[in-house]
Amino acid sequence: MARKIFVNLPVQDLQRSMAFFAALGFAFNKQFTDDTAACMVISDDIYAMLLTHAKFREFTRKEIADATEVTEVLTCLSADSKAEVDRLADAALAAGGTEARGPMDYGFMYGRSFQDPDGHIWEVIWMDPSHVQAA
Repeated sequence: MARKIFVNLPVQDLQRSMAFFAALGFAFNKQFTDDTAACMVISDDIYAMLLTHAKFREFTRKEIADATEVTEVLTCLSADSKAEVDRLADAALAAGGTEARGPMDYGFMYGRSFQDPDGHIWEVIWMDPSHVQAA
């Protein structure tokens, strides 16, 4: 069985966050989505759980970081091409996201990053498969 990952992110406004990520082309698993949480499907094995602050607090006793002020995590997604990197980053900016830093282009690797409406930083990268060495 493939290992799955569920990235849990606190959000101020769940509907706003869902609309933002839907504009980027992501879908939501309705079985695990309600008024307090939304299960965003990134791939068959990767999900982002967008949780209201009240719901997020059920899982931790620590203070919730304000991602507009501090960086708690950098979430990086792979893309199949440079064009896909640009499509996703441009869609994020058009949907109300902000650029986290300028594009990086090393020839064999290209990436862009943006902040979602809650300030979480998302990076999108493409890497030339011929440049990756087998483990």
